Amino acid sequence: MTQVPTYQDVADAVARLDGHAVKTPLLRSDMLDKLAGKRLWFKAECLQKKNAFKYRGAFNRLSAMSEAERARGVVAFSSGNHAQGVSCAAKELGMDAIIVMPTDAPEVKVAGVLADGATIVTYDRLTENREDMAAQIAARDGRILVPSYDDPYVIAGQGTIGVELAEADPAFDAMITCLGGGGMCAGISLALAELSPQTHIYGAEPTAYNDHQQSLRAGKRVKLTDTPPTLCDAIMTPMPGELTWAINGSSLSDVFTVTDAECLNAMKLAHAHLGVVLEPGGAAAIAAALGGNLPDDVKTVAVILSGGNVDPSVWERAIHDI
Repeated sequence: MTQVPTYQDVADAVARLDGHAVKTPLLRSDMLDKLAGKRLWFKAECLQKKNAFKYRGAFNRLSAMSEAERARGVVAFSSGNHAQGVSCAAKELGMDAIIVMPTDAPEVKVAGVLADGATIVTYDRLTENREDMAAQIAARDGRILVPSYDDPYVIAGQGTIGVELAEADPAFDAMITCLGGGGMCAGISLALAELSPQTHIYGAEPTAYNDHQQSLRAGKRVKLTDTPPTLCDAIMTPMPGELTWAINGSSLSDVFTVTDAECLNAMKLAHAHLGVVLEPGGAAAIAAALGGNLPDDVKTVAVILSGGNVDPSVWERAIHDI
């Protein structure tokens, strides 16, 4: 097991990302407050570079490499947002990148990777193992593998979101974010434990991918055996990460589940009242916040809008069909 990152790693990431990552705004809506029965502040990571929080962790990982390591290039596997974060960071740092992506990855995410000049190698979710493919490419070319969440630099980079939350007004009673592998939640947890310890941490994940919820109840990592399709492609991870769970296992107060329909409705509401475009997985936290899940004593809540890379057909469903 690689060493679990600390708050100091997050502080180092803040310095690396300064002048590169967008310090995303906090958005407000009286109507969404009314619907949730809470005071909500929406951290718009959908306005980050490549429209997702993943750029933070990717840039932190790549920028921490030595010149010799950068010359070797990188390889990553992702259904889209991490892929785009790595391809964007690699382009900015003058590095070569190969991204292993599923054949059914959203077209908008594939286009974003190609626009940055990265090479895509595709795989079939049902018959091929993306981790093995990436490892083979890394061994073949001498490239450095950049995990999407279970990496101390990636976790620390995502944790810069938590630093920005802690520096904002008001002091939050709670923070709720989506959960895939758990990297963003882990990084934010490190930051808030140091800078805003009164803030309780909550997670949101698809109903069929409730591995964090089951793990929290079991007191250990649980791996799902049934992994059906979901519109929340960005967070359809069957098991919490090893490094991320070492943090989230103690930082999470609770985990809520959301349906695809609830995420589509949250996308529609976010567009109408906040003026932002979200993908289904990127809307999971707002769906959970609007679902009446949070305890009564929680009054002020930071909600992470984690990504906005949505295919037109899914966006059409959210805006017109639900």
